[in-house]
Amino acid sequence: MIQVRFVLRELRYGGAQALTFILCVALSIATLTALNSFRSDVHRSLLNDAQKLHGGDVIIHSHYPISEPLEQAVRDIQSRAGADLARVYGFNSVVRPEVADGSLFVNIMAVAPGYPLYGSVDLASGRPFGEVLQAGAVVVAPEVLSRLSLRIGDRLRIGTAVLTIVDTIDYDPSRPVSIFSLGPRIFTSTGDLEQMGLLGVGSRSHYEILLRLPEPEQARKIAETLSRVATAGQERVETATTARSQVKRFFDNMLFFLSFISIFTLLLSGIGMQSSLSALLRQKQYTIAIGKTVGATYRFLLLHYLALTMLLGLIGAIAGVLAGLIIKSTFPLLFGEIIPAELMLGVTIGDLVEGMLIGLLVVVLFSSLPLYRIAAIRPVALLRLDLTGNVGKPATYLLAALVVVFLALLVVRQLEDVQTGLVFMLGCLGFIAIIFLLTSLVLRLLRALPVGNLAMRQAFRSLFRPGNATRSIIVTLASALSVLLTIFLLEFNLVASFITSYPKDAPNLFSLDIQRGQQEAFFAAVGKEAELFPVVRGRLLSINGEAIDYERENQRRSDSLAREFNLTYRDTLLDDEIIVRGERLFEASRPASDVVEVSVLDTIAEIGDIDLGDRLVFSIQGLPMTAEVTSIRSRTKSKLYPFFYFVFAEEVLAAAPHTFFAALHLERDAIDETITRIVTALPNVSTLNVADTVVRLGELIDRLARVITFFSLFSIVAGCLILIGSVLATRLERIRDCAYYKIVGGTTRFVLSITVYENLLLGMTSSILAAAVAIVSSWLICSAWFNIAFRLHGGALVIMALTTCAAVVGIGLISSLSIVRQKPVTFLYRQNG
Repeated sequence: MIQVRFVLRELRYGGAQALTFILCVALSIATLTALNSFRSDVHRSLLNDAQKLHGGDVIIHSHYPISEPLEQAVRDIQSRAGADLARVYGFNSVVRPEVADGSLFVNIMAVAPGYPLYGSVDLASGRPFGEVLQAGAVVVAPEVLSRLSLRIGDRLRIGTAVLTIVDTIDYDPSRPVSIFSLGPRIFTSTGDLEQMGLLGVGSRSHYEILLRLPEPEQARKIAETLSRVATAGQERVETATTARSQVKRFFDNMLFFLSFISIFTLLLSGIGMQSSLSALLRQKQYTIAIGKTVGATYRFLLLHYLALTMLLGLIGAIAGVLAGLIIKSTFPLLFGEIIPAELMLGVTIGDLVEGMLIGLLVVVLFSSLPLYRIAAIRPVALLRLDLTGNVGKPATYLLAALVVVFLALLVVRQLEDVQTGLVFMLGCLGFIAIIFLLTSLVLRLLRALPVGNLAMRQAFRSLFRPGNATRSIIVTLASALSVLLTIFLLEFNLVASFITSYPKDAPNLFSLDIQRGQQEAFFAAVGKEAELFPVVRGRLLSINGEAIDYERENQRRSDSLAREFNLTYRDTLLDDEIIVRGERLFEASRPASDVVEVSVLDTIAEIGDIDLGDRLVFSIQGLPMTAEVTSIRSRTKSKLYPFFYFVFAEEVLAAAPHTFFAALHLERDAIDETITRIVTALPNVSTLNVADTVVRLGELIDRLARVITFFSLFSIVAGCLILIGSVLATRLERIRDCAYYKIVGGTTRFVLSITVYENLLLGMTSSILAAAVAIVSSWLICSAWFNIAFRLHGGALVIMALTTCAAVVGIGLISSLSIVRQKPVTFLYRQNG
């Protein structure tokens, strides 16, 4: 039976150790609770309402007009199953006022009557969308009016049509967030498509058929039926639950990285929990030894201190859940326009229960080893004045294995994918293992380092004090700091490569969908001749006879082989291209064959494991074409310059339907005027102001970096708590050393200098290791992932090192003040009973 008075008394005199333990528990679940609640919001508002997001139960998507066999199959489904149908045509273009100056790059959705099949497009006027959007009318996002200085009733030129603005969009279910498109949304009627003239040969548009079924549970079966007649690699048939979207991919990726940071924080907080509980139990060792002397069993003591631990854990879990809700309430301010207010649906009972359960599980897991150590305390230790006890290594290893298993299950639960979760867990363990090994190496070097100064020598000795958790502190701080510094260096290099150091000769205006016969008119509109790149749309079907697994490719978080590629033809290299494998772009002489030649860019070659001599089969306008790889190219400039993954000889693709693409470099103040001239002369040509896009990209990168940094700071706090727990865990030894120093003539200043040196060593070691890992990590990511030059930010390294050292020294001093103030006589009195 648990003695409640005993537990409450121990809680009352728990002191700083109990408070540190509570803070560690709260920290371990605060970010996890906030993210899990946010994930629930995303699932409830986006993923669980996928029909509104995608517009139907079955979605047919293509970049070409839907093939006749698939059209016939859709008609059969309509007649047999009574399905409702809506057609959607999407493309980007430049619009301009009928009479005023100015132009704007927008995303246009031409929809048929009946759209949307699920949900509703809410208009500012409150009128029904279907009644407002008629032929000759256009509904626009509010930004269109503000950026073009227009009002309701004004007329807008879209392609060769002039349409009247009749209303503005208040909410669009297909676009709950607006950061994924280059321009604001405009809705037009399919009745105006022909008049607009924007769906020409090779135009960058997509065709969709949306189906709403009387029995939505039949969606998967019907999608499989339609997939069998769809053109492979060109037409995609999906259900609302399996369809991909930029919104889904963005939130999946963002939650993936934030979950990594939150689980990392949980692990570090668990170490802090273990350290602070060890300190608490060391403070109670006399009580435990006396209890055993008067007959208390291990089971009795374990039960009572387990009750104490769970009580502290419950307080910490409640505090953590409340802190998580507070953190979540800051998301709209933290994320800004990335997360619309509509996504924040509040907190459910399930969110609270899940947070409490995870918190209590964490407490049980990380408290096991300190509680187990109670068995090592012997009553005879009272006579020997030695209360330290050791537990066997098997128990330590077993508990460590349980921690790893628990974290692996938690990772799988957070990432919602077993394979990805296990790979992620192995990556985390590998990351920590590398820092652990580096820390062990540095500590070994420090231990062997000869030191002349007495205070410094004692500080070195203090680092290796039993129970001091020096290695844990350095590993924790170095891990958290390296993540933060890597994020900063990546942001710095991305901004430096694409925004701040935008190359002077880099294109800042892209013109798309220039048709054959429009070259001279285009040159006249821009006022000079420019290089035109032919663009032929095609898909990769197979590599060396092995068909592309589109489902697997679509799961990639980076570029994939499943998408539609822009193919081109030429016989020379671009200025920023070099051949890395092969002798020349194409072979000098080649006998006539059904197999053509193709040159492949190294980045896509790595993704597909493509090498010289490999056979690739493409689908171009539905026709198969086999090509042999004759060279592999690489690039010497950033991705701001035009590039193509696959290049063919001119005679191979010159006869295929294609358009032209132009990349222009203009003076910034001439861009808007040039766009207006191009759109006036060639309404079908889409222009993209890259200079403006780069600015918005920089703002997005900065916002995302701040979000990740915000969550990474919790890992730093966990490291600080481990530092405090370490000081508390070695409190008795520190008091003893302090007393001996003073007995032999040492001053308080001398004792304080030892503390400063010790914590300075911790801060400097952690900073150096973090800087080394961050530099290597960010260099690898910049080189291998982003393919940009790596720039080192020396100022950031110095500021990080100074800030870390100051913080560690400050926390160490504050935690040690009560120890330094101890009088030697008090220690001697206690030692003599």
